[in-house]
Amino acid sequence: MDHDLIFPSPVCTPLDQSKLSKVYKECLKAADLPNIRFHDLRHTAATLMLQEGVNPKIVQERLGHADISLTLNTYSHVLPSMQEEVAEKMDELLTLTDVSDELNRIKEPKKEYI
Repeated sequence: MDHDLIFPSPVCTPLDQSKLSKVYKECLKAADLPNIRFHDLRHTAATLMLQEGVNPKIVQERLGHADISLTLNTYSHVLPSMQEEVAEKMDELLTLTDVSDELNRIKEPKKEYI
């Protein structure tokens, strides 16, 4: 039977959660990483995607949230830094560029050399 699993057991059935948890904790310890819950990896992935500018709708779909408001409410802690970044980008886009030197160069009569 095909369960359409990303991480199946060796015999293509769903993994036993207790075995997965045990192996995961062993991997964390071996890598000298903090003891975080397996589910925290999901939150980390979502936070990283949002910080990298991935569209929240895409993040919502990846996480399987039924409604984008759940995604935005859950990961709102990431949004303030994103707001600052957007404000800086808008400032760059809307800042007038001084082109007077270029205009003066164009208006100067061309010197013809004989």
